[in-house]
Amino acid sequence: MVNVNGELQSTTPDSMHDNRGFLYGDGVFETLKVINGKVLFLEDHYLRLLSSMRIVRMKIPMNFTMEFFESELLKTVAANSCTDAARVRCTVYRNSGGYYLPQTNTVSYHIQATALSSASYTLSTEPYEVDLYKDFYIAKQLLSTLKTTNKMLHITGSIYAQENGLHSCLILNESKNVVEALNGNLFMRNGLTVTTPPLTEGCLNGIMRKQLLRVLSKQSTYTLVEQPISPFDLQKADELFITNVIRGIQPISTYRKKNYSTDLASYLMPALNSLL
Repeated sequence: MVNVNGELQSTTPDSMHDNRGFLYGDGVFETLKVINGKVLFLEDHYLRLLSSMRIVRMKIPMNFTMEFFESELLKTVAANSCTDAARVRCTVYRNSGGYYLPQTNTVSYHIQATALSSASYTLSTEPYEVDLYKDFYIAKQLLSTLKTTNKMLHITGSIYAQENGLHSCLILNESKNVVEALNGNLFMRNGLTVTTPPLTEGCLNGIMRKQLLRVLSKQSTYTLVEQPISPFDLQKADELFITNVIRGIQPISTYRKKNYSTDLASYLMPALNSLL
């Protein structure tokens, strides 16, 4: 079952011929995790979604409160019988009409939910190899920090990773700095210093990134800095990992024949699960 403007339907309406999200990538979305009927990091997701809608000049409906957003998410989860652990995607797109210039800034939304096998975050010990993806680059601009329905760079990068036997790839911006991974934000540890690229580098304003920044700012073992990361920095690092709200923390085991530890990831995992 999917939720289209509050109505539960067995399939998505066949209206792709005039759907601006399909025709022009004129949409933004949130991917959320629901555990035991609770939407994780609800306020952060809601505020990011509203901020994205404002930035791309969408008209936010008056009834689109955080309470309404939560109820629509949970209604969809319940309809799909996956309240224990679910991955939920809410896509907001501008209503049909016009070409590049829309005829309206009003919006519709589409929510879908699928079951997850595990509710808690666990640290993977399986090999996870990455390399750089250099066919296309991310621009250092505000739009790059949003979750929009235009993800062609991430799609082609994922195909490249599969063709080359990689688990994921790291993306560069036009300054040739490492911005993020195809599937989340990047954190790097060198000794007791933890580095992640700032939003000004063009990385996604990730919800899990925000949670870990909060956790790291409250402890005294590691020093946290937000600064650009070059490909050369990766070779000197002791640890690399990727973050997203579904997986939590994904350690990178190998980059160009260098192997990495999981000390920081192991340190953060209990604090991360305590947020649940």
